[in-house]
Amino acid sequence: MAALDLFGRRWSLRILWELRAGPLGFRPLQKRCDDMSSSVMRQRLTELLDAQVIHQLPDSRYELTPLGQEARHALNPLARWAERWAATIDPQGADHTDDQSASGI
Repeated sequence: MAALDLFGRRWSLRILWELRAGPLGFRPLQKRCDDMSSSVMRQRLTELLDAQVIHQLPDSRYELTPLGQEARHALNPLARWAERWAATIDPQGADHTDDQSASGI
């Protein structure tokens, strides 16, 4: 239940998604998260740091920990289901070539 609570918080999964390709600093991560407010970003980063899902590098960038990578991989089946669901709801709007395709969480 603790994991569902953590990942159910707004922006938590988005941060996990944006860190999938490698470390990012605060501002670049904030930009990739549609310029979420700095206070919410700090709160989510603190929660994810405390949960040991991400860690902060000496140069202040953030990256997924091994636990964070495991969580990302564990969410792949849900992401694939979400793609099928989206295609069912709007067959004309489903775009499986998008870089942010859910199958690559």
